[in-house]
Amino acid sequence: QVRLVESGGGLVQAGGSLRLSCAASGLTFSAYAMRWFRQAPGKEREFVAPISWSGGNTNFADSGKGRFTINRDNAKNTVYLQMNSLKPKATAVYFCCAGLGVGVYITPSSYDYWGQGTQVTVSS
Repeated sequence: QVRLVESGGGLVQAGGSLRLSCAASGLTFSAYAMRWFRQAPGKEREFVAPISWSGGNTNFADSGKGRFTINRDNAKNTVYLQMNSLKPKATAVYFCCAGLGVGVYITPSSYDYWGQGTQVTVSS
């Protein structure tokens, strides 16, 4: 059974840092593209990119402006999202997801599996 479990969320003051983890099981981890999305109340789920990103013919950048770094450890079946210099606008539920052959697709429907999410709240 495929499971993606996020952890590391919580309450942090503006300017602080947080590292989220997503542990995967039940799949061949190295074969999957792992990505992070976030969703704030009343908003669409959006792709989390650590730097400016080119997706097809669309150029976009995450509001983190280089403050976010995504890494993965295939030996531990885990992907990480390091978030530094956090702003209140980063407040959202953060989800990790896994997909085959998705490249850098930014739409949630492109992915096969999702975790339950972890709440990140950044106070002013």
